[in-house]
Amino acid sequence: MAAPLLHTRLLGDAAASASAGKTLGATRTGLSDMLTLENDFFSSPPRKTVRFGGTVTEVLLKYKKGETNDFELLKNQLSDPDIKRLQWLNRSQTVVEEYLAFLGNLVSAQTVFLRPCLSMIVSHFIPPRVVIKEGDVDVSDSDDEDDNLPANFDTCHRALQIIARYVPSTPWFLMPILVEKFPFVRKSERTLECYVHNLLRISVYFPTLRHEILELVIEKLLKLDVNASRQDIEDAEEAAIQTGSGPDATEGLFNMDEDEDTEYDAKADPQRLDHMVHPVAERLDILLCLLLSYIKDVCYVDGKVDNNKTKDLYRDLITIFDKLLLPTHASCHVQFFMFYLCSFKLGFAEAFLEHLWKKLQDPNNPAIIRQAAGNYIGSFLARAKFIPLITVKSCLDLLVNWLHIYLNKQDSGTKAFCDVALHGPFYSACQAVFYTFVFRHEQLLSGNLKEGLRYLQSLNFERIVMSQLNPLKICLPSVVNFFAAITSKYQLVFCYTIIERNNRQMLPVIRNTAGGDSVQTCTNPLDTFFPFDPCVLKRSKKFIDPVYQIWEDMSAEELQEFKKPIKKEVVEDEDDDFLKGEVGITPSSFDTHFRSPSSSVGSPPVLYLPDQSPLIARICD
Repeated sequence: MAAPLLHTRLLGDAAASASAGKTLGATRTGLSDMLTLENDFFSSPPRKTVRFGGTVTEVLLKYKKGETNDFELLKNQLSDPDIKRLQWLNRSQTVVEEYLAFLGNLVSAQTVFLRPCLSMIVSHFIPPRVVIKEGDVDVSDSDDEDDNLPANFDTCHRALQIIARYVPSTPWFLMPILVEKFPFVRKSERTLECYVHNLLRISVYFPTLRHEILELVIEKLLKLDVNASRQDIEDAEEAAIQTGSGPDATEGLFNMDEDEDTEYDAKADPQRLDHMVHPVAERLDILLCLLLSYIKDVCYVDGKVDNNKTKDLYRDLITIFDKLLLPTHASCHVQFFMFYLCSFKLGFAEAFLEHLWKKLQDPNNPAIIRQAAGNYIGSFLARAKFIPLITVKSCLDLLVNWLHIYLNKQDSGTKAFCDVALHGPFYSACQAVFYTFVFRHEQLLSGNLKEGLRYLQSLNFERIVMSQLNPLKICLPSVVNFFAAITSKYQLVFCYTIIERNNRQMLPVIRNTAGGDSVQTCTNPLDTFFPFDPCVLKRSKKFIDPVYQIWEDMSAEELQEFKKPIKKEVVEDEDDDFLKGEVGITPSSFDTHFRSPSSSVGSPPVLYLPDQSPLIARICD
């Protein structure tokens, strides 16, 4: 074992941390075997020469004859922590194979070297840096475009598996190193892509690490996501189109710490059409696309969903979802990994809904978690094309029944008044119902209209809307307005008198800012967001679009069905495809500041109707 140790100490990165002198002094056997190695082993470039004269072979020949001076000097050289590291990955195949065997021998004989060896291997999970200097100045610092990079990654993964065969506890020591070595999120897209690719690959052959690796990857994705709002991404894309510029359009706002190719020519390179102008969105898109591809590769076997593998992955991802996604407000894209996984089979979609339902109704959960669960339920039911109508109706039954039970408890209590702090989960559930109804009302009424109306009437929206908790005042105005229009059309409940009364009671807030005083009205007291609003990441949306329900704008004829309005105006929600178009409102009933804020995507157009009949007044009084 001493012979290969001595040979390969000169060839690898592990020389910086291994104490070769102690290992070499332990035995002098095997030297003759080492001297008979084939010549091509040493002929692979670059050839190592000891600074004290002669090659390793010559030093060992002298040692065999009893001349130990050069041998001792060689040991001291190898023990030097500042010794230059050699690129063993780019050597001949013979050297690489010998080095892999050396790693196995080293960690099995001296487990103290396990961490340094693992750290060295993980350091090769990113492209090497190429620095071009002019004098003492770095004029270029970029990723090395090495064609051998995939093969090098393969070799690194072989090395990890070889070490694990000798040291079964390798995964336990490896995970902290993977966390430590994760590149800073502002590194280049290629660096992040390579590292995440290799992390996910490790989870395949070290399945005990899969949960921790997925959590690490999703945590990093979330950091990118919260720094790239949907509005910022769309603004950057729009600015690039208007100016004819490319990825460098936002250079002044988002300077990265590495040089990047800023030339943009979509015609010359069609793949650049998928490029995101916003630099943070570009990183997020690449990494999320990797994660979605990984999910598909794990769950599909021979073109079919493997139930057992998908169940195991679902358990890992739902735990991570609870820990990272559910408590995070207004993340835009990362949560689509759950959306995509649930699209594989209805059972997983129903399990996800049931999980969220338990979070919502459990009074032991914090209110913020319960409200977030309500947001996810409403957005998922509305946007998931793969959820059948029978499942939508079952969820509406659960939600509405819970709302009525909640109202029953409040009727005899002292807290039966409108207050977000007291009844946040209730309002969140109301909004989930309203939002789902707006998206799914045509399906609910399709086929047998009479049966559809009978079902909707059984939900008793009127009691919820007319309750003292006044959900129409708290829910997002755009959702409320379209809910009111549809329910009025089908005479399920008439909401406009209540909406008008709420508007009169809505007091403006004067905010003192650096630009002067401004008058604002709180239009989103519930701090609502819709987590599954349209994905605007160009690569990732290719996974989502086939199973995603878009909002179809209403035509003029369809709007006319809600009765001709007194006044018309065009109201467009900047943040979503949901409910854009020309709509009507009653005079002074809805000011422009009542439009949904940019943080809440997926809002209906504002739509008010004049009083339909004396019946409205009787119901609302």
